[in-house]
Amino acid sequence: MSFGVRVSLLAVVSAAALPASALAAEELPAVSVTANRGEQTPLTEVGSTVTVLDREYLEAKQVRLVSDALRLVPGVSVTRTGVTGGLTGAGIRGSETNQTLVMIDGVVVNDPAADSSVDFAHIPTADIERIEVLRGPQSALYGSDAAGGVVNIVTRKGSGKPSVALSAEAGSRGTAAGALSFSAGGEQYSILAGVTGGVTSGFSSAAEARGNTERDGYNNGTAYLKFAYDPLPELGFDVVARGTEFRREGDEGFGIEPGTGISLTLDDRAGGSGRQSFFRGQTRLSLLDGRWTHRLGISRADSDVDYYGDIVNGDPTFTTRGTSTRYDYQTDFRIDTPSLAGASHVFTLAAERKEDDARIWSSFGSYLSTSIDQTGYTGQYQVSLLDGLSLTAAFRRDENERFEDANTYRLTAAYFIDTLGTKFHASHGTGVKNPTLLELHGYSNTFVGNPGLKPEQTRGFDIGVDQSFWGGRGAVGATYFRQSISDLISSEFLGGGVSRPINLAGTSKVRGVEVEGTLEPLNGLTLRATYTYMDSEDAQGVQLVRRPEQAGTFDVTYRFLDGRALANVGVVYHGDFTDRVFDSSFNNRNVPMDDYTLVNVAGAYDVLDNVQLYGRVENLFDTDYEEVYSFGSNGRLAIGGVKATF
Repeated sequence: MSFGVRVSLLAVVSAAALPASALAAEELPAVSVTANRGEQTPLTEVGSTVTVLDREYLEAKQVRLVSDALRLVPGVSVTRTGVTGGLTGAGIRGSETNQTLVMIDGVVVNDPAADSSVDFAHIPTADIERIEVLRGPQSALYGSDAAGGVVNIVTRKGSGKPSVALSAEAGSRGTAAGALSFSAGGEQYSILAGVTGGVTSGFSSAAEARGNTERDGYNNGTAYLKFAYDPLPELGFDVVARGTEFRREGDEGFGIEPGTGISLTLDDRAGGSGRQSFFRGQTRLSLLDGRWTHRLGISRADSDVDYYGDIVNGDPTFTTRGTSTRYDYQTDFRIDTPSLAGASHVFTLAAERKEDDARIWSSFGSYLSTSIDQTGYTGQYQVSLLDGLSLTAAFRRDENERFEDANTYRLTAAYFIDTLGTKFHASHGTGVKNPTLLELHGYSNTFVGNPGLKPEQTRGFDIGVDQSFWGGRGAVGATYFRQSISDLISSEFLGGGVSRPINLAGTSKVRGVEVEGTLEPLNGLTLRATYTYMDSEDAQGVQLVRRPEQAGTFDVTYRFLDGRALANVGVVYHGDFTDRVFDSSFNNRNVPMDDYTLVNVAGAYDVLDNVQLYGRVENLFDTDYEEVYSFGSNGRLAIGGVKATF
């Protein structure tokens, strides 16, 4: 049996009661590679709240973008400005999108020229093995950008005899996509190389329900490489590289809504194009029969994005160039003390040097070129003892050339009762988010910088329980969390359409409950559900914008005909929320936004052992909704395709 998605401990407590033959069928070990800085941690020993989405689950639902996968994770708020290709951000437990650290194969891809956030619009799920979402402040492990949480994307590893996988699909609205990859691996090496791309004529980025009808298309292409070579059992080298190019059409036309005076987005020929790339190389050394490991690496991430007022005939009106370079070293030492409560200890020390650079040009005559460096030192201690109790403590010191040095910490505890399939877990941590280069210096004549900004401070804790039942066929988990953000950076309007960032007085507070569950009532039939209640308020008691109070998902997956056929129905609910809008005088206010429900269906059939036909319908009932005021969304899309492996 496979639940497809490992939801924190949920899959592990279920797996604890499964027969060995079922466990052998699992594609992924029940571990987290993100929850701690040390080696992989069994989910039974993870005290933080982490969700793991695996490749099997994503393929069953035919999820094509990482942003759509993140909508399935409790506590994560995903917002897209318009349709496919529009700016897409993800915040965790009420935190800002630039407080979410994002890694792809160990490379941090937060863009210093985009306010240290990540645009998820251009990250496909092709050849992704797992997506881990670690919730709560994690600066003690990963530094400034992890003040709200971490999204870690891990691509699959090449293995076995040389093989080629290809897929092609097409559907409504001029939508088409394809992928080609090569995989191979042996005792001393592994390689995965691939390309993927897609195109769509799309829907109007400005809301069609408000009279906008011009379609806004999008296309992108991504190439990637993942290579490992171990010349000796104790010595290994890794290289990963990835590059993406995209072009999107959008809408930035300006109008005023009659009766309210609120500014609206209207059809025009705006858009953007860009290139994003990264590279990482690292060396691994293992000593003392694997008990003492070392890792030394260097990575670089680049972004190059042009924005157009008229993408058909015009020149760029705004251009950003961001570069982030990191040098890192980590060592882990494991020691077992059987005579001392059967304890196993892992000591981790890490050092990191980060150099961020941002350059911005504007057709209005403004220009910005600036950089900032930071060095961080992390220490972590993990101990497993007393046949089920796991504790961790982490501390980090960040030295920054522009701000006061910052200290952050994280404590976690997990207790797993094997005979009952029960796990209790708790965590508490602090975070710090430094002002971004754009907030410090500004980037146009309408957004001026504020060099006097202070870092944002976050603090959070959670406590929960996960339980399996019915001989491992079912599992449920619930977590209560609280999180606070002080010195939150927001905008102050100076008049004449000019604004600048400021630290808000007081503390924004977020609290809520996350519930997740899986159930296999019949062989081949799997049900999965998630629910999030989140109460988020700023220091004045006003609901934080674009954070729904309630959200949830429900999935039904059925495998039949001896596993050759699959059907999936997925429901995504996004509750009422508020958005911030502006009037013709650039005054701002909050407005209520309606809830919405999306239904997606997917199916697949293996016509041969190596050939599969598949199809899906996204937004089955053609629901009309807005995630950002006056911006539209994708309507119904029907797509069919084929994939094969040779």
